Amino acid sequence: MSTATLTSTTAPGPGPAPTTTYAPIPFSRLVSVELRKMFDTRSGFWLLASVGILATLATGAVILWAPDGELTYGTFAAAIGIPMTVILPVIAMLSITSEWSQRTGLTTFTFVPRRGRVIAAKAVCAVLIGVAAMLIAAAVGAVGNVIGSGLAGVDMTWDLSLTQFAMITLATVLNMFIGFMLGLLARSSAAAIVAYFVYQFVLSTLTVLLAASQQWFADVQPWVDFNYSQGQLFDTVPSAEQWAQLGVSGFFWLAVPLAIGLRLVVRTEVK
Repeated sequence: MSTATLTSTTAPGPGPAPTTTYAPIPFSRLVSVELRKMFDTRSGFWLLASVGILATLATGAVILWAPDGELTYGTFAAAIGIPMTVILPVIAMLSITSEWSQRTGLTTFTFVPRRGRVIAAKAVCAVLIGVAAMLIAAAVGAVGNVIGSGLAGVDMTWDLSLTQFAMITLATVLNMFIGFMLGLLARSSAAAIVAYFVYQFVLSTLTVLLAASQQWFADVQPWVDFNYSQGQLFDTVPSAEQWAQLGVSGFFWLAVPLAIGLRLVVRTEVK
């Protein structure tokens, strides 16, 4: 990542000393380096490997214990999606917090003083990993559907369209960016992970209970609860109103905190 192109400019005859300018590191190289940094530690490797491992275990669990009538591709996809909602956001947040917890930030931001480029490269890596993980999950689920249906002696059911799969992938990537945003805000692995579980499980449970007991909140929940409006992507192709609800709630719960976190990263002194 430290390779740079040197350009020397020398004035003819007497004059100022030669000046040397450094060409910026290409963004593609930043992406490749950040992607490699997600794999080159033991914890990072096993965290990413756990995506495939847990997808396989979830598929095996459906084959072993699901009723024959529920051995459909949608059932396998739903089972695999449960561990994905936990692991992938953690991967995204650790890509940010590792610069502080492993004390690599000083080196990283010395080579690339414009920290926004580094964060953008990490965001691209998060998207690539999210999409790749969903493709792996889709492949594992398809194999599980073929094997499970064959063992049970029932017809294979492919009840998940490409459009639905695209919506689920989008929801997964948005969920990753929740972890990414918390990593920017906290810059501490432990704090970011705790904050994510509070957001994902505690806060969402409280909003469900509030909507069940208060009709006024049930009416506005899709507009103010990003977890709720994002969850609609797992169930159906959103209507125009549902896209608007996702955009409004995402602006307050994702875009604004993401901007604040980015500003904190850019301005915080790295030690």
